[in-house]
Amino acid sequence: MSNRAIVVVDLQNEYWPGGGLPLANIAAAAANAARVMAHGRATGDLVVNVRHEMPAGAPVFAPGSHESQIHATVAPAEGETVINKAFPNSFRDTGLKVLLDAKGIEEVVVIGAMSHMCVDATVRAANDFGYRTVTIHDACATRDLEFNGITVPAAQVHAALMAAFAFAYGEVISTDAFLAR
Repeated sequence: MSNRAIVVVDLQNEYWPGGGLPLANIAAAAANAARVMAHGRATGDLVVNVRHEMPAGAPVFAPGSHESQIHATVAPAEGETVINKAFPNSFRDTGLKVLLDAKGIEEVVVIGAMSHMCVDATVRAANDFGYRTVTIHDACATRDLEFNGITVPAAQVHAALMAAFAFAYGEVISTDAFLAR
């Protein structure tokens, strides 16, 4: 096994059309995520699936709902770890750090959703814990955001986050560049 983990953040049905939080370009991001996951499996990387779940009665990610399930495009392989979380940060109140440390992981590759929320919190936490971080920008997705009467298109939200990651939180590359290594 390598010293690298692929952390697949919240690629759940909730983010596809028909879910409560549909994202721009989610199908393309998930297709790229599936390629990254397949490459990781083939090269001996640890693949960790993270699934967001809210308390019963929540309007999104309700326990046991179809929407809270990991999308079939990126379904975990048999025996792969699935970590449930209740916060944006995949490390908060989960066993993720203990798992990564037990496996001798030094590099964390982050893919998933949403760029501006759970991917952001996970990338920053991984960096803060001392892991080398790589974010695969075209294997992540987000949505339009609104603040103070201004709508920020998803492409701009995504680009701003990726620029911030590249500035201070690790490497940001495309799926093709990652697979070509």
